[in-house]
Amino acid sequence: MTRTRQQDPVFFYDRFSEHFDDAMNGYDVRKRIRIVFSDLLPTELQGRKILDAGCGTGWFSRAAMERGADFVVSLDIGMNLLKRTDRKCRSRKVCSDVLHLPFPAESFDIVICSEVIEHTPEPGAAFRELARVLKRGGILVLTVPNRFWHWAVRFANRFRLRPYEGLENWCRREDIRTWCGEHRISIEKLYGFHLYPYILPCTHGMLDYFDRFGDRLGPVMLNIALKGSKR
Repeated sequence: MTRTRQQDPVFFYDRFSEHFDDAMNGYDVRKRIRIVFSDLLPTELQGRKILDAGCGTGWFSRAAMERGADFVVSLDIGMNLLKRTDRKCRSRKVCSDVLHLPFPAESFDIVICSEVIEHTPEPGAAFRELARVLKRGGILVLTVPNRFWHWAVRFANRFRLRPYEGLENWCRREDIRTWCGEHRISIEKLYGFHLYPYILPCTHGMLDYFDRFGDRLGPVMLNIALKGSKR
């Protein structure tokens, strides 16, 4: 039987868009924005063509524009998500799938993709598309949850401890390294953040402390961060 859009987990976040911001963990979002824009990207964004691939409700698109970017494309699979993004910033909106990006090869100077490719049927194919549309010498910034912790999301889903019902094809660090090699992405930084789930606010200070050891503890951390440049 063919799934309808209302049943397909690929479109879950578009159906969930009205509640998405309320359900997101603010601490995690702020940390990922800080990692992407303070640690992984150059400070000068003006004049660079930027793709926010899988923009969700627009937090990273807005952050890019607040930091001087004047050409930001916000792409997501659902119009409801793009409408939420439009409330945050005046980026260019494109409704499409990260598995089939509607851009010519080497279109962007910077590609940002935070906690997205694991929600596709084929994360490796999504990575290939991100690399394809990146210009030679351009920067790819990616964050993904670490498959080492996938047992935790299965546990949380089983006991209805989280509201998400989309695809959960989490990646391994070895996957990231393999895909970078296959698609001419030179790894400049690859590390972890969040040593354990960030559910309890009283533990956030300790999480921030352990983030400084992301190079060494990365294999057992909850999330993976990548900065790569295209050869």
